[in-house]
Amino acid sequence: MTKITKSAIAASVLFTGSAFAAQFITIGTGGVTGTYYPTGGAICRMMNKERKTTGIRCSVESTGGSVYNVNTINANELDFGIAQSDTAYQAFNGEGKFEGKAVKGLRSVIAIYPELLAFVVNQKSGIKTLMDIKGKKANIDVAGSGTRMTTEIVLDAFGIKITDLALANELKSSEGPTMLKDNKIDGYFGVFGHPTANIKDAANSVDISLIPIDGKPIDDLVAKYSYYAKGVISKDFYKGVEKDTPSIGVKAVLVTKDSIDEKVVYALTKTILDNFDAFKKLHPAYKTITKESFLDGLAVPQHPGAMKAFKEAGIMK
Repeated sequence: MTKITKSAIAASVLFTGSAFAAQFITIGTGGVTGTYYPTGGAICRMMNKERKTTGIRCSVESTGGSVYNVNTINANELDFGIAQSDTAYQAFNGEGKFEGKAVKGLRSVIAIYPELLAFVVNQKSGIKTLMDIKGKKANIDVAGSGTRMTTEIVLDAFGIKITDLALANELKSSEGPTMLKDNKIDGYFGVFGHPTANIKDAANSVDISLIPIDGKPIDDLVAKYSYYAKGVISKDFYKGVEKDTPSIGVKAVLVTKDSIDEKVVYALTKTILDNFDAFKKLHPAYKTITKESFLDGLAVPQHPGAMKAFKEAGIMK
């Protein structure tokens, strides 16, 4: 796959079978084994099916993920990219890794699917609610990680202190299934696009439960932080889980730049909305999404082209 090194919006001298010149756009994603890459691929396939009508040809690029995509869009070397909603928020506001380097031209297109916080516990632990974590052993992930940040914010919202735990391990969530299996912890936290092999591994080793993370404290967090959104982890994803589990998390957001042609952003957004039922079937992570949920957790201003498509579809006023 050839990398587009200049803004691919510029019309090429090549012509399709339609009456106008083709335009080329590139979507930055993530590693080929993750969820971002097939998501970008799904969008491009839909766009390319419509290219005789739109004149737009789409290609997908495997990248280093959220931060890389935002920076590369800002450098006019990508037209679109997928990024976590909290990363997009930090970039637009010049916070975190973007401190002093705010990307004020960053724009949201759609919030594709949720990456939800999961609290995975051994059923033998006796943990039924989040409040039951007091006096238990849990893994809260490494300092500075997205999981750790979200976990601390959620626990604080419920009035739970890290010191309320009997033990707070600080290892990567990837270590969670092994620690649970070896009875070193009662449960662990992780922010994932669901379903994930991580929790499947845990469920194949011990009888697990997913603890609901909901209620007024979560409503208040969503109202306070624009990059958070509520979602549901389907019971069909993991062995032994009998009920859908509500939670909170970030969204995988398709982002672009304010300088990208409104007609191009409109065409891409309209294509996804018009083909929503087919799109939803393309990956298990899309199981719980709706057209309305595309607007939850956008975190930064939406591009006018996307807004036009949502308004025409009757989803936005």
